Amino acid sequence: MPYFVYRLSPKLELRYIDTKDRYQEARALVRSLRQERAPDDDGDYRLIFANQQGEAEKLLSTPRDERVIGED
Repeated sequence: MPYFVYRLSPKLELRYIDTKDRYQEARALVRSLRQERAPDDDGDYRLIFANQQGEAEKLLSTPRDERVIGED
């Protein structure tokens, strides 16, 4: 399965950047994009592992539940 790289805006808008077959290549791309972004840019770059682009976008768009550590 390929690795998809997206830019995620603060309003949760996705912009497709690239697809890589190897994790190391995708990770290196995301790291370089994060280093090169402007200081006033408040978006983030995300890496997602999925079967196809539509599935990757769905996974990134779905809000995650808060992690629960221990019991209350």
